[in-house]
Amino acid sequence: MVQHETKVRVRYAEVDKMGYVYYGNFATYFEVARVEMLRHLGLTYKKMEEDGIILPVSEFSMQYKKPAFYDDEITVKTTVSVRPATRIYFDFETYNSDGELLNTAKVTLVFVRQATGRPCAPPENFNRIFDSYF
Repeated sequence: MVQHETKVRVRYAEVDKMGYVYYGNFATYFEVARVEMLRHLGLTYKKMEEDGIILPVSEFSMQYKKPAFYDDEITVKTTVSVRPATRIYFDFETYNSDGELLNTAKVTLVFVRQATGRPCAPPENFNRIFDSYF
């Protein structure tokens, strides 16, 4: 299992008329957290794309518990608990600065060879890094 935490500060442009973080913005926060987790492991989307591998989202689900507000510093906890294969499954939990759970989410991405548009195995360097966790 791999876990990583990323902090995000809610910007004014990300809240709705009620003062809550607009629900769609959490997808962006999760993307930031995914990218930072991979960067922490020594992997980058940029390098994978240069190598011809892209990672489109195939599934996204989320459960809201409490709102986040403008200027809150939230923590996004990212977990990969299943060894990546053709798909990689990310679980997310978002907390406010008081440690209260704001939401949970699941996002599935598929490794795709850009030249063919077909699913493929993760790159070898990706497998080597994740092998040490599973």
